[in-house]
Amino acid sequence: MEAATVQRVRSEEPASPDVVPAAGWRPADPGPLGLGAFAMTTFVLSMFNANLVSDKGAPVVLGLALAYGGIVQLLAGLWEFRTGNTFGAVAFCSFGAFWLSFWALEVFYAKEITGNAGHAVGLYLWAWAIFTAYMTVAALRVSGAVLAVFVLLTVTFILLAIGASGSHETVTHWGGYIGLATAAAAWYASFAAVVNSTFARTVLPVIPLAHAGGRRRGTRRSS
Repeated sequence: MEAATVQRVRSEEPASPDVVPAAGWRPADPGPLGLGAFAMTTFVLSMFNANLVSDKGAPVVLGLALAYGGIVQLLAGLWEFRTGNTFGAVAFCSFGAFWLSFWALEVFYAKEITGNAGHAVGLYLWAWAIFTAYMTVAALRVSGAVLAVFVLLTVTFILLAIGASGSHETVTHWGGYIGLATAAAAWYASFAAVVNSTFARTVLPVIPLAHAGGRRRGTRRSS
């Protein structure tokens, strides 16, 4: 009897003013985080691919690939599922997995490749080029900023795949240069999303490409 009374009293207590109703909760946009993680990791790796810094320092890429490009970008992709953004979820989860697989390949498996390692790595890069190319088609309904990232990234993967498959160092270096442009475009898209959200107005344009009033679930945001 006493327990029932206590339970009834608790159920009649007013809700704390600090408790926000679940229906009014809105998640933050994970897009800028995913873009930033992708941009920084791509930038550092591309500096080595372009031969702008000594390849003796290449292991520094691995820490970024695991922590920022990999884990953080994967988390951003999972959070995109919560916001209903199919494009962002697929892109960030996939490229987060790319960086994790790159880290694992370099740390654990590259030394196990026998025969022509260049052809094996080239196959790996061609597969990612195909994925990036069809995501580029989907990006036609996202924003100009994101579309630029995917166009440049597709070119980057193609050049790196050609360079790895045929041991063409010059082509690999060009892949590094385009990779730097890709990183710059991704950083811009991330920067624009953060600044526009913070200032609550369009400070840096991203050029939305979805039809006004007809945006579908999964393409409703520019980031």
